[in-house]
Parts: sequence; C-alpha cells; structure tokens
Amino acid sequence: MSKKRQKLGETLVGWGVIDPNALADALAYAKEHRKRIGEALVELELCGEDDVVKALATQFGLEYIDLEGHQVDRDVLKLIPSKLCEDYMILPLGEDNGRLKVIITDPLDLETLDLLRFRLNKEITPTLAPLGKVKQFIDKFVNMEGDVLSKTMKSIDEDAPEEDDSGVDSKLIDASEADAPIIKLVNLIITEAVHGRASDIHIEPMADRVRVRYRTDGVCHVRDDIPKHMQAAVITRFKIIAGIDIAERRIPQDGRIKMKIGGGRIDFRVSSLPAYHGESMVLRILRPDAVAIGIPALGFSEQDYERFSKIIKRPNGIFLVTGPTGSGKTTTLYAALQELNKPDTKIITAEDPVEYNFPGMNQCQVRDDIGLTFPKILRAMLRQAPNIILVGEIRDSAVGDVAIQAALTGHLVFSTLHTNDAPSAITRLIDMGIKPFLVASSIQAIMGQRLIRVICSECKVEDPDPDPKTLRILGFTEEELEGKTIWKGAGCQRCGGSGYRGRVGIFEMLLMNTELRDLAFNRAPATQLRAAARRSGMATLLEDGKYKILKGVTTPEDLLRITQAEGIAD
Repeated sequence: MSKKRQKLGETLVGWGVIDPNALADALAYAKEHRKRIGEALVELELCGEDDVVKALATQFGLEYIDLEGHQVDRDVLKLIPSKLCEDYMILPLGEDNGRLKVIITDPLDLETLDLLRFRLNKEITPTLAPLGKVKQFIDKFVNMEGDVLSKTMKSIDEDAPEEDDSGVDSKLIDASEADAPIIKLVNLIITEAVHGRASDIHIEPMADRVRVRYRTDGVCHVRDDIPKHMQAAVITRFKIIAGIDIAERRIPQDGRIKMKIGGGRIDFRVSSLPAYHGESMVLRILRPDAVAIGIPALGFSEQDYERFSKIIKRPNGIFLVTGPTGSGKTTTLYAALQELNKPDTKIITAEDPVEYNFPGMNQCQVRDDIGLTFPKILRAMLRQAPNIILVGEIRDSAVGDVAIQAALTGHLVFSTLHTNDAPSAITRLIDMGIKPFLVASSIQAIMGQRLIRVICSECKVEDPDPDPKTLRILGFTEEELEGKTIWKGAGCQRCGGSGYRGRVGIFEMLLMNTELRDLAFNRAPATQLRAAARRSGMATLLEDGKYKILKGVTTPEDLLRITQAEGIAD
C-alpha cells in the first residue's frame, strides 16, 4: 500500500516554518481567493517562496535546485531552445543516459512535461526551483536581454546612414531596412520591463538621445539611451503595435497592446504625447494578478481594515478613494468589488479606460468620441437596477451630480478623486459646483492613500544608525522610538540591489459623522474638516506610515519620499 503524501502546509508546520494558526489563515485566504496554499502563504508573507518550493520538492519526491549557487554551462543551456525556456519557465540541467534533467516551477504541470517529451523526443527528469529565481536566471543567462538590448542598439547604430539636417521624420522611409532589428529592440524593451516587475515603460526623446526608463515599485530607473537617429523608427514601431495613427504627431493619442510574455498574457495601455524633441511614449503595464490581491494584502492596519470592511458592505452612499495618479486607488476599489462580487449582487462600472476585466461585473468603457460620456453611462446604469456602481473618477459636477443622485436613491457608489488627502475631497466636490447639502448627505466615507515600498524580505537587516534628521522630519519622538527597531534592506539579487520589493498602501480613513456633515454643509475649509476628522479618530497618512516603519514594513527614507509632518520647514 502506497504511503499517503503529506500536505504542503503540514510539511511547513512540521519544519517549524509556520505555526498552525498561520496555516489556518492561509487556508481561509486561499479558499476565498481561489489560490493554491503555497501562493497564499507567500502573498500573506507567512513564509518565503524558497520554503514553499522546498516543501513541494519534499512532497513530490523531487530534487530542489538552488539557482543562486548554480554554475552556468552554456552548452547545457542549449539543450532546450531559449523560446521554450522563456514560454514555460524551465531550465535544462544536463543529460544522462538519454534522460534530460530539467528545472520546472510547478510539479502539477504535467502538460508542460508531456510537451517537452514530445518536442525534445527525450525522457524528462524534473527538478524544482522557485519561479522568481528561474525568471531571473533566464533573463540573465538564457536571453541575456540586457546584453542583447545594448548589442541590438549598437548594431543598428553602426549600420545607420550618416545623420543629415533634414530631421528625424525624414528617416521614416529609410527605416525599412532596419525593421527587423527595431522590432527586436522594441520587443526586448517590453519583455525586460515585464520580467523586471516594472509598472511603466518611459520612452523620452531628448536633444541628443532617447532615454528609456522603467518604473519599478513607484521609482523610475534609467535603463539605457537609444541613439537619436533611431527615434522615429522606435516610436513608429510602438505606435503600430498599439494601434495608434503613425502619421499624427501633433496631438496626444492613446492605444493598447496585448502580448504573450513568459506564458502569460499582458496588456499595455499606451500614451503618446508631443514634446519639444519628439513624441514621448509611456506604456502602463497592466497585470491581471496585480489587482486580484484581495483586501488583506492592501496593507491596512487592524483598525482601518475593520472600518473598510464595514463601509463597503453598506447598502447606499458614496465611498471615495483619493490620491495622486499611481497611488493604487483602482487596485483598492477592485479589491472591494471582488469582495462584493456575488451572484446575488449586480455590479456595473463606468471606466475610462477599462484596464482590467473581471467576470461577474458589467464594465462599461467611456467613449467621448461617440458621445458615450460618464454622465450618459451613469444615467443608463440606473435603469439597469444595479446594487453597486463604480465610477472611474469624478472629474466634474456633471459626473458628481449623477453619482450623488445614485447614492441618494439606494445605490452604493465607489469612485476616485485626485486630492492630496481625505478631508480635501469634500471641499474639492463643493468647488466643482456640487451643492454642499448633497455632498454632506451622500458621502459615507473618504479614504486617502499612497503607496510605500516594502523592505525586501531576503535582505532585511536592522538599521543600526537611522538618519536622525529623517526621523525628526517625520515627527518621531524619543518615546516612540524607545525600544523599537528600525529596519532596512541591504540589497540582494531578489530586489535588484534596491533593498525594496513590492509596495503596500498607507491610508487615512475619514468616516462622516454629524459634525463633519455640518461643516461640509456650511462650506468649512479643509483645515477645519481635517481637525474634526482627527477628533473622530482618523489616523493620518503620516501616522499610518510611522506605524509601518515601527512594524518593520518600510523605511523612514521611503516614507519621507511621499509625506512628512506638517509645519516642519526645510
């Protein structure tokens, strides 16, 4: 009789990596979000990816491979085509008696093993390694994208004709010979950014070059410079794959790209903007898994988590999320909608554009060119008998008025607003021209948020000498710091030397009460609204950030990057 295979969670508990209570939390999270227990444990940061993969290797009787200490043999890497390695996240380890030893990342992916046997005409001996490390290894040694990127640009640069004074636009016709290298270059830029966890790709023409930057964890990093004579060909290629008019260079344009990268389908939102030295292009990378993280992973404190969970389950009213572009407002609202997305609830959204598609929701795309505006969609929505409405953004009084009418007639309305903090949202709506009594009566809560970087778990170390000036600017007192440890990231391969990997939110939650409604009705300034909100128990963005510093989530330097104590001069 065969021995019963031990479960993954039981193995990790037996090793002392997690405790039974943590396992119970992870099992509940995995069931709720339809994830595997290993994915849940890593997302909740209860253990590392390495621990999960080692437990999987033990569970399935496979060898665990530590890629950090793995010696690279170029001849061995050629045993499997690089395209197969990239598409299926696999690596060859060697060949013995006609059997090919291969690193895989999922022991249950029998389909990939069958495909390899068929494509390579060999028997396969699988071994296991973490997906993140396999991706890094493929990028560094199989594709060598960094080298290829530079070599491709250099080869195009060397083969280019002499520059003349006729301007870059005249080279569009002459660029046909370089089509293949330009296509390869653009594909490499996109693929490298995706594998490097970037959220945006910036193509920025300068006077003498074209700068390429990737935004990772909210911070831009310069990748390389493209020679100036390649500007027109590169911009044109991006426009073609994004479905943008290549002949129009005078006005801003938007487009979308869908590409299959590393076995997954990635969407890109593309924006072109005419600038002094040529069109600047930004590609926003839209990963479906980036917004399907669930409410617990957003980074709420216990108090804010309880408040948030109660607010989103109210039957009517408006819940606003405020913050600048890129502060995670959409992710927060999608997490709330996924929590509420049940068969007995009808959810309709009006978005510009629809960035992520979710089953069970009716998502409407705003199209101003044919008159399908936010107000028109909202009025039509109300005839569809929804329970919950999401308005992508309240941009003017027309949208605000319809959203408020929906909230006052029994609908729960979610929306976003661009303001610096939560109390300012009330004055902003009134400044738009929405009547104060409507604002006071319809809003249930307002949440301001920002994103801060998380210290990398692999290289997290105690900071023996935190900068006293930074701590002073953030408003830390000696009593707050007494007996507490400040942490930082030393920098490692996993985080690319930055000391940070991933981001979570810091929040301030304003719950409307009688005092705040009276102040809103009487057009009180934001300072009075803020003082009243503080009296009712609202923790500020800065206070939530300080709490996360003392919890070892982030560093004082990163919090200072996005906020600081009021009243402190430079």
